[in-house]
Amino acid sequence: MKIGTGLYGCNGHQIQHLLENHPRARLAATACIDLSSLPVSLRNDPGVRHYATLRELLADPDVRLVSLCSPLRSDQAEDAIQCMLAGKDVYAEKPCALSEEELDAIIRTARITGCRFREMAGTAFEQPYLSMRNLVRAGVIGEVVQVFAQKSYPYFEQRPQDERIDGGLSRQAGVHAVRFVEHVAMQKVSEIAVVETQLGNPVSNGGLHMAASFMMSLANGGVASAVVNYLNPQGFGRWGNEHLRIFGTSGFMEATDGGVRTRLIAGDRDLGEIDRSEPSQDYFDRYVDELIGLAAMPYEPEEELHPTRMVIRAKSHSWFE
Repeated sequence: MKIGTGLYGCNGHQIQHLLENHPRARLAATACIDLSSLPVSLRNDPGVRHYATLRELLADPDVRLVSLCSPLRSDQAEDAIQCMLAGKDVYAEKPCALSEEELDAIIRTARITGCRFREMAGTAFEQPYLSMRNLVRAGVIGEVVQVFAQKSYPYFEQRPQDERIDGGLSRQAGVHAVRFVEHVAMQKVSEIAVVETQLGNPVSNGGLHMAASFMMSLANGGVASAVVNYLNPQGFGRWGNEHLRIFGTSGFMEATDGGVRTRLIAGDRDLGEIDRSEPSQDYFDRYVDELIGLAAMPYEPEEELHPTRMVIRAKSHSWFE
């Protein structure tokens, strides 16, 4: 029996294409979805019901799991809580909350209801980052001392000037960078700060931050830094310009230019490109496998959500020019 899945909102990376011919999950219903965004096979499926509100979606007994890309990210924590109070498991776009109080309420509600809550947090299981994570775990570069991360995206006119819509640069893009630190380099962030700027925002009096820089202390005594921005030019040729450099006591590794180029140094050996032959692991697939009892997720919820907690904390004390 495939898991009946409801889609709410399309503000983010909604999973409609993953549900087309998925072996263990199926689209049961939608709400606040542009139907033209659905694959044709799902758009024309008479078994898929379409609602106007989340409340109607939650009343559908065929929906066991809700994928949240809420129209306003500022509403998403409460949306997630309402889903779980209705007995639905939740898979949520990042950031799933905009305050630590909201994040704590999500975790608490999941614990009370027994529903499984997960954020769309699969960065570490995509190549080349999966191989880098495995190399860290194997101790190939020794103890991790310093990490540098970068997430750069293009600016376009539809970028929200109101951070309530998508969470804003430091939270919605910054969480990827902090996941690089925690889920790939596998070092928990203990302290974090961010500085932001609106310089370069073409909208006069707009609220969009164009760039942010993070500084972090790590629980093992190491340090990390990250830059995130909406300054990736069209000529780069890729949507995201990601960099990740991990420095250890016995080596160094990097993935640059959107993960296209990699390099591994271990002691006095230049091992060249990192072996990326292991297939990437789809995070939604792992989540569905957990729901039906086939496998466990790689993190406990608090560990998975800790990067989100850290960018929320940084944002709450940010300063900008």
